[in-house]
Amino acid sequence: MNNIHNLHGLDLSFFHRIDINLYPLFIAIYEQKSISNAASSLNITQSAASHALQRLRQQLEDDVFIRVGNKMSATPFAEQIYPTVKQALLTIQNISQQKHVFDPTSLKNLKIAVHDEIEPIILPRLAQHFQNLNLDLQFVSMKLDRKHIMADLATQQLDFVIDLEQYLSPKITFDHLVTDEFVICSQLKEVDLASYINGRHIGVSSRRTGALLEDIYLNQHQKISRNVFMRCQNYSTALQVLGAQADAILTMPRMILQHLSYSPKIRLHSLPFEMTNIKMGMFWHEDLRDNLRHQFLRHEIIKLFQ
Repeated sequence: MNNIHNLHGLDLSFFHRIDINLYPLFIAIYEQKSISNAASSLNITQSAASHALQRLRQQLEDDVFIRVGNKMSATPFAEQIYPTVKQALLTIQNISQQKHVFDPTSLKNLKIAVHDEIEPIILPRLAQHFQNLNLDLQFVSMKLDRKHIMADLATQQLDFVIDLEQYLSPKITFDHLVTDEFVICSQLKEVDLASYINGRHIGVSSRRTGALLEDIYLNQHQKISRNVFMRCQNYSTALQVLGAQADAILTMPRMILQHLSYSPKIRLHSLPFEMTNIKMGMFWHEDLRDNLRHQFLRHEIIKLFQ
């Protein structure tokens, strides 16, 4: 078994036999468990990645990764060296960037994941802001998949995730961008606490089951139990139903409502009780804190929404 701990000193003559360029590929395959995804993240072809993996195997005298089903699984030796290799690459990256000045025109793309309902609030402003900076960026907005947030950020499949404030991991940082509030939509002339509790509610969620967004906030303070007679996938549909249901009630974020059309019969009401504001922002991986490209993007996005 190869051993990475029997190093007694730096042998400079050893390095002419090492191709350091193979190690970013090692990290990419380890984290993404896929040669094709690793190749994409490194902007090389899958064929080039496969050939590089063969050279890495020869250099390390280990299989490094073995295909198990449709995934590339790390060998015990690869598991052993992964933390050391990643830290070494981060150190080299940080040293090489210390005296560099980032050139914004080198930016190629911005990849975010955002909920369908929030995308109209975020994406147009981002596009306009970077256009005003005369940057020719490709914007990639992907559907938010909360199960894979940490993996997608760690492997740089995404630059940022835009979502509600929550704790994910010590390695994931949250920057607040927007504060919103809930508003009541209904044809009813008045909505007091009694009519809200006893009313017929429409809920919106892209998930099949689980608590609705407003119920999560309601239960933090009020412990109000509601009669949700309809659960649909988006607020646009909910507002259409609301226009035909004279006694129905919809509780939704005000900023999302501002981007939707609805029947003139629908009235807007303030909540008849106290409820915490909604805080939304961007999540990013702590490993990229000192990355100059990422620093520039973070600074511009935060500046845009402040």
